[in-house]
Amino acid sequence: MRPFIITILSATLFCATVHAQDPPELENNLREAQARYDANPKDADAIIWLGRRLAYLGRFTEAIDTYTKGIALHPSDARFYRHRGHRHITLRQFDLAIRDLKKASELVKGKRDEIEPDGQPNARNIPTSTLQFNIWYHLGLAYYLTGKNDKALDAYRECLKVSGTPDRLVSTTHWLYMTLRRLNRNAEAKKALDPIVEGMDLIENTSYYRLTLMYKGILSDEQLLSETQGDSAASHSVLYGVGNWHLYNGRREQALEIFRRILASNQKTSFGFIAAEVDVK
Repeated sequence: MRPFIITILSATLFCATVHAQDPPELENNLREAQARYDANPKDADAIIWLGRRLAYLGRFTEAIDTYTKGIALHPSDARFYRHRGHRHITLRQFDLAIRDLKKASELVKGKRDEIEPDGQPNARNIPTSTLQFNIWYHLGLAYYLTGKNDKALDAYRECLKVSGTPDRLVSTTHWLYMTLRRLNRNAEAKKALDPIVEGMDLIENTSYYRLTLMYKGILSDEQLLSETQGDSAASHSVLYGVGNWHLYNGRREQALEIFRRILASNQKTSFGFIAAEVDVK
């Protein structure tokens, strides 16, 4: 089955692959996940990884179906709602995403957070996210994409509570700052940047880090744009952050120019692309 999605601004179907690994490696990983699932189709971890491996190949509907089967077997396992909610965002099904991610947040309430393994280990082989971080992060995003900025703010404040590493901190702060600016709570937005300092030790989220440094006035938008090359989720993060910065500072045409630059690319599953679609619409 070929992977396709429908974007917000067009009824055109686009082929979508969301992971940086080579397709043969992705296919091999999927075969391994499928074999593990076939050997024990009721095992929660096997179901989770089958869904994740399907999604990395852009097979989002199949991934969602897989998580739905997992929910039927393990209705109290928040991971299924977290991952299904994420893929509802990918498919621009924001209300369904909110429903799932709210359910996930209820299931983890009062529980200890847990590390979420990476699909592709980073250079240091250190996972940078947790289950509760991903629940609140994606819930905040789903609210943001539907214009429910007050609820997005609440979600990002909860996310900040479980953002205990530099990578998580800069990611959450970036979206928290943008949400506060859209709510015209500029003093709070500036205060939210206080934990961001030069020289932080980042593993992955350098795009969000450099954006937060731009918000603080340490870097310029021209510098970030000049550094942004290629068609990747990271480049979209920078472009969207700079474009949005122009937008809430009243420079609509500059914002639209950058958003249209994002939309001319082929990386249609990145959060920057999806957010640019929503804003242009």
